[in-house]
Amino acid sequence: MLFSKIKSITPTQLKQLLPTKPTVLDVREIDEYQAGYIPSAQNVPLSGLPDNITQVFTPQPWYLICRSGRRSLKAARILRKRGYQVINVSGGMLSWNGVVTR
Repeated sequence: MLFSKIKSITPTQLKQLLPTKPTVLDVREIDEYQAGYIPSAQNVPLSGLPDNITQVFTPQPWYLICRSGRRSLKAARILRKRGYQVINVSGGMLSWNGVVTR
């Protein structure tokens, strides 16, 4: 399982899941997070992820989001190696906010 592809969903799919209260981890830096975020998201920056992941006390799976989807994918790989069930939100906050990314 560790070598399989990281599962991804779109921001639209995540929005549809919000009524079920999924655990959303925003791995952007604090200033990026404060500039705009998903209200239910917890901020655990990628730069401090290995040391600070214990602050998250919610069930898995964890939906990871960043600005464009690259940092959250990196975070997903780190967390999956530690045994966490993770799902990357492709396109990140740019897509969440309606900005088309490529």
